[in-house]
Formats: sequence, C-alpha cells, structure tokens
Amino acid sequence: QDGGKSWNEGAFAGLRPPHDQDKHWLATDPRNHHLYITWTEFDKYDSREPEDHSRILFSRSTDGGLSWSEAIVISQLEGDCLDGDQTTEGAVPAVGPNGEVYVAWAYNEKIYFDRSLDEGQTWLEEDVVVAGQPGGWSFDIPGIFRCNGMPITVADLSNGPHRGTIYVNWSDQRNGAGDTDIWLAASRDGGQSWSTPVRVNDDAPGKQQFFTWMDIDPTTGFLYFVFYDRRAYNDERTDVYLAWSTDGGQSFTNRRISDRPFIPDASVFFGDYNDISAYDGHIRPIWTRMEEGRLSVWTALVEMK
Repeated sequence: QDGGKSWNEGAFAGLRPPHDQDKHWLATDPRNHHLYITWTEFDKYDSREPEDHSRILFSRSTDGGLSWSEAIVISQLEGDCLDGDQTTEGAVPAVGPNGEVYVAWAYNEKIYFDRSLDEGQTWLEEDVVVAGQPGGWSFDIPGIFRCNGMPITVADLSNGPHRGTIYVNWSDQRNGAGDTDIWLAASRDGGQSWSTPVRVNDDAPGKQQFFTWMDIDPTTGFLYFVFYDRRAYNDERTDVYLAWSTDGGQSFTNRRISDRPFIPDASVFFGDYNDISAYDGHIRPIWTRMEEGRLSVWTALVEMK
C-alpha cells in the first residue's frame, strides 16, 4: 500500500499437503477488487501410480489477498500426474462485466470451460467443451526444450459492441507436427456455446507458431496476441509476432515485433510462457529470446491509438 516500498508477510491459498500445487493464475474483479486464483493440484507430481490424479482448484480473496477461501475442485474430470496432455493444466481465470468468473483449461486433447455467477461459490454441474485440441497441449517444437499450447481466457469488459464476450486462445498441431498454429474461440452466451476455432496467425500453412499469450484492452475490447513465429524461415530461426483483432476475433492483423530472429537451443530450458498486457491502446508484450544458449527477456512498446 506504499508503492512497493514495504510488504506484509503474505498469505497463501491451496496449502494441501502432501499434494503438489502448480501453475497458479490470478484475475481481479475491477468492480470490487476481489481476487480469484485457479491452478492445478497433483496428488503427487510425476507419479505414474494409477491412484494419483490431477485436478483444477479455485480460491478467492475478498480482502485484498489478506486471506483466502478454502480451495475447491472445479474440474469434473481428473487427469494423471505426468505433466503431459493427460494432465489437467492451464487454468487462467477471467472476470466478466458483472463479476462472472470464467476459466478454461486443457486435458486429453480438449479445451474445457467452467464458470461461476456468484464469485466462485458455485460452478457448472458439467464442464463445457470449448473445442478439440488435436495432438494435445504438450507437443514438440524443434529447438525448444519443451512446449505447451495451454489456453488463456479473457472477457470483454469494454462498452464496445462485443461487451461480455468470452475468448479462449491456445495453440495446437491439428495440421501436423510441422504446422503448429494459434487458435481463438469465442462465446457470446456466457460460455454455453462456442464458435468454431479461427486461426490467428495469417501466414501460409506449414510453419510453426507457438507459445501464444493473449490480453484484451478493457477500454476498447480489442484483442492482442504475442507468439513465436517461424513463417519466414525453413530452419529454427525464430521471430516474435504481435497479432490483434478489432472486430471481436473475426479478423486479425499480424506484425513482426522482434528486430531480428534468434535460434534456440533445445538443451537449455526456454521457459513455458510469454505474456502481454493491454490498456487504453498501450500494448506491452514480453518474451524470452536466446543467444548462444543465453536467455534474455524483451518487450516492445506498442501504441495503438
């Protein structure tokens, strides 16, 4: 409360020993500043025992993070604990214009969705399938230590024509191992039904686009995406692209934002995520690049006015 000069001792959600907790993401309701966290719980990480499972958990804070509700399970289906496509992972929550809580995750070659209309106290009796994810969320990209296509969920809080629309973004290899693409699906009825996935990257088929992340500008409803892209090369040289949509995900503009390509080294852990933030036309993507096995973190200052 003093601009980061001092910090309290912190509070925790999801302390459930001996289970393992992973991939926690948080959303804030701008109306009342309530906080919502979703994540994956493993009975025992990397266990091959059939009795060990993974699931998606939820917790909320109504006092600015000083305390948290007891974690509850919101996924109907459980996965394994091997940190692969048979594991339930990638739960990134979003908040709708009336305080709805939305979240999607990946499991067993599908994207699943759940929602709460009462700030996380109750959830759908049955999860909704957003789309198939052929090949699953865990896949191989040449030169990358490991790669995932886990989903990202956002909701339109703007006063524009698409207010209330929910969007889910992911990547997969439905067109083959040499043609990873970025996808988007939308729901305009609170997540009950979903549009056919549309391809965000606008290049010709046969190239690799991966590690997508998405944000939505709450002042305009415009969608922004950052991802790695190899459309210009026949080898492992990698660029970073920004894509955006001003019409609710019906069409996309793609633009390279990295000043030069890099070549990753599969023997070095590259990380699992990029990120992007958008507000009032100020767009800030962030990504990792690699030079001779050395990692560095980059951004671009993008203005969409």
